[in-house]
Amino acid sequence: MDNELVELVMEDTRDRMAKAIEHVKLEFANVRTGRASSSLIENLLVDYYGAETPLKQLANFSVPEPRLLVVSPFDKGAMNAIEKAISNADLGLNPSNDGVVIRLSFPTLTEERRKSFVKIVKTKAEEGKVALRGVRRHARQELENLEKEQGLPKDEVERLEKILDKMTQDEVAVVDALLSHKEQELLEV
Repeated sequence: MDNELVELVMEDTRDRMAKAIEHVKLEFANVRTGRASSSLIENLLVDYYGAETPLKQLANFSVPEPRLLVVSPFDKGAMNAIEKAISNADLGLNPSNDGVVIRLSFPTLTEERRKSFVKIVKTKAEEGKVALRGVRRHARQELENLEKEQGLPKDEVERLEKILDKMTQDEVAVVDALLSHKEQELLEV
């Protein structure tokens, strides 16, 4: 019985840490570089006939040039709603609509703007690390509860806490690697 509960706690911790890493990746994808990327707008909510719908469900995306993103709506009637959602998103992009597709031209980033994006990314990375530590703290509380309520041996709890610390260090290293990669991408001219 003890082993099953311990395994549940550890598996839940692994899942939560993986979700925290995925969240950090998603947050990083939403910070734009000088290159055109659909990840910046694909989750924008569009008022499509009264329902808030993610843009990726309403259109295809293509990148014919490094600084140009083309949005091809499935329903041409949604063109104005999509254009409005992109304009209201405050991304620094001006959509141009030719009746068939919407073109988004990505301006080159100034050095000052790049540095401000790096600060944003560093903040998001730190939030990810805090989330990972929160998952570790929660798992430790679960293990302490098992120790009190189920009689889990103290040395077993200590051994599991060392495993938790190692898991946390490994995941924090993943966040650091993601941050380093995104910083290089942002500062690349």
